[in-house]
Amino acid sequence: MILLFGSAGYIGGKFRTWLEASRIPHVCVNRKDVDLNRPGSLRSLIQRKAVQLLINCAGYTGKPNVDSCEDHKEECLFGNAILPGLIARECREAGIDWGHVSSGCIFTGNNEGRGFGETDQPNFDFRHDNCSWYSGTKALGEEILAAETNCYIWRIRIPFEEENNPRNYLGKLCRYPRLLDAENSLTHLGEFVREALDMVQRKVPKGVYNMTQPGSITTREIVNLMATAGILRHQPVFFQNEEEFMRQAARTPRSNCVLSVEKAIGAGCRLTSIRDKVREVCGEWKP
Repeated sequence: MILLFGSAGYIGGKFRTWLEASRIPHVCVNRKDVDLNRPGSLRSLIQRKAVQLLINCAGYTGKPNVDSCEDHKEECLFGNAILPGLIARECREAGIDWGHVSSGCIFTGNNEGRGFGETDQPNFDFRHDNCSWYSGTKALGEEILAAETNCYIWRIRIPFEEENNPRNYLGKLCRYPRLLDAENSLTHLGEFVREALDMVQRKVPKGVYNMTQPGSITTREIVNLMATAGILRHQPVFFQNEEEFMRQAARTPRSNCVLSVEKAIGAGCRLTSIRDKVREVCGEWKP
């Protein structure tokens, strides 16, 4: 039995759909269903449902984007840092494995072309005083889990898929009139969910894994691929640089970064290269 935490969110919803389609026994739980401030509350549920694995997709990203986290710092800190620690305690005491959906937004840059690996220290966090509140709390969340031995920490970046969801990056590009051109890693949600569950089934060693498509891509490249596929109805205007973007369209710095997926591929994960995956998604787009 799998306990899925945060099933009402974008990432959790994709896990729920996959588990339902695969007929994998699971129970969906959200924060309102358990009192995580009361030790033993979640543990009791785990024992009653005979849970063998917990997947935590809960967190606080802000709507419509991370700028809103600056106005809801307490909720963001709880969802991204304190909550994972509380879940870790309950899973540790219950003696079960679990997976935590984290983020690559704790980095900035491409690490001199190598991409950031799992052992690299965050460079876009509170310790460097250069980040958004969102990124800082995600980095804290990983620090809190650093000593856990029964946990997968799956880092994703800028999720996209075939369905035009408000959280889908390609859908956002269809709506935004002005864009910042930046190089990034991206995560296809379907492949991520499939490979994360497969890692558990194959008993891949626990730890941190970057779960993005191999390679990197710029915003302009994605826009061109979308235009070629006929799913971009307007010609977006690009900001001249990040400084102009920050002056005119953002309240807090954004993470633009490239992650290395050598560890995940070495562990047997089947991840399609970024350009091939974006082309594939454009061909299967569901408006």
